[in-house]
Order: sequence, then C-alpha cells, then structure tokens
Amino acid sequence: MIQVHGARVDLERVVDVPPERMWDLLADVTRIGEWSPECVEAHWRDPGRGPVAGARFAATNRFAHGGVGRVTCVVTEATRPRVFAWVVLDASDDPDRPGSVWTYELLPADAPGRTRVRHTFVHGPGESGLTVAVREHPERAEAVVAGRLAVLRRHMSTTLDRMVAAAR
Repeated sequence: MIQVHGARVDLERVVDVPPERMWDLLADVTRIGEWSPECVEAHWRDPGRGPVAGARFAATNRFAHGGVGRVTCVVTEATRPRVFAWVVLDASDDPDRPGSVWTYELLPADAPGRTRVRHTFVHGPGESGLTVAVREHPERAEAVVAGRLAVLRRHMSTTLDRMVAAAR
C-alpha cells in the first residue's frame, strides 16, 4: 500500500514583494479566502492572539467534488518576516500527529524588495480525507495520492499568485 504520511509538495518562487509585506499577507489567515481556490474562509479562535506560535485558527475548505471540510489549525512558527507555519489537526487534536504541516519560508532574493518564497505541504502522520480515501480504495491509492498532490500544487501556486497581486 502507498504511504500517505510524508507525501509532500514543495513550491519555490521569487516574487517582487518585500519579505515583511509578504509575511504580513500570508500570516493574516482571515484573508486566505481571497486567494485560495480551496480554503474559502479562516478565522482566529482567539482573535486577540493573532499570528503567534500556539495560536489556533479554524478554516473551511471547499473541494472540487462538492465536499466541505472544517479544520482546526495550530500555528507552530511565526517569525516575522521569515517563517509562518501551522499544522492541521485531525480528530485526535494532537499537534504532534497532525493531518498535515504547512510552511512558508521567506528568504532574501537577488534584489531589494524581492523575496524567495518556499511554500511546503507535508502530509501526516495524522488522519485526513486522503488517508481515508487510500484506506477505502487501496487499488487506486497511487492515483489518488498523485491526483491530490497535483491539485495541492496548483492551488498553492494560485494562492501565491493572488497574494502577490494583492501586495502590489
């Protein structure tokens, strides 16, 4: 059976946005619905905390097949203007066994006002819709995982493009 845990998407791009501005946009989870084709809404569980390690936010994902998923996320790193990362919790609510890990790493680029953005998604070790689909359809596991990773790559790219456009 194909292993879902550890499946990943890495996206790297240089953008014409200063790191501080880029960080402010991506760390404002309340705006993700403006940019993401899948994550249509997010809000801080404790609005007074904002983007700091340990802060929780809730998000709603709308999938192409019509399904809707609601998740709770925990910020694991918030170092302005370099890193913003979070985990998506599964039903166990254990940040050490998340359904996925998302990271934005912002690095200096080749000129002032430009940023090298590294955006990473890593699956598991917790449960998700993908682990359920693979368990229920092991004969299609490879295609299911490859298809989901391709969708994630497209959505991550689109989200980044839209963030950059909003920054200008």
